[in-house]
Amino acid sequence: MPIKSQAQRRKFAELLVEGKISNEVYERWNRGAGYKELPERVTPKAKSKGGAKKRKTTAKAKSKSKKSTTKKRSTRSC
Repeated sequence: MPIKSQAQRRKFAELLVEGKISNEVYERWNRGAGYKELPERVTPKAKSKGGAKKRKTTAKAKSKSKKSTTKKRSTRSC
């Protein structure tokens, strides 16, 4: 069975370097793919459904932020 994507080719090359497969096995799989342009992946990665989750702020957190941003005015008169 030939290699079907660039990701598979990289994985087999990594296994060859680690010594987990022989050179003959790598060549046999790689030869089946030939010199044709391979896609990056056979199937695209699944996208997340929710996207970025927003953080909910509580009433307590909102009141704290208001207090810290307001400045107290001086009551002294000149």
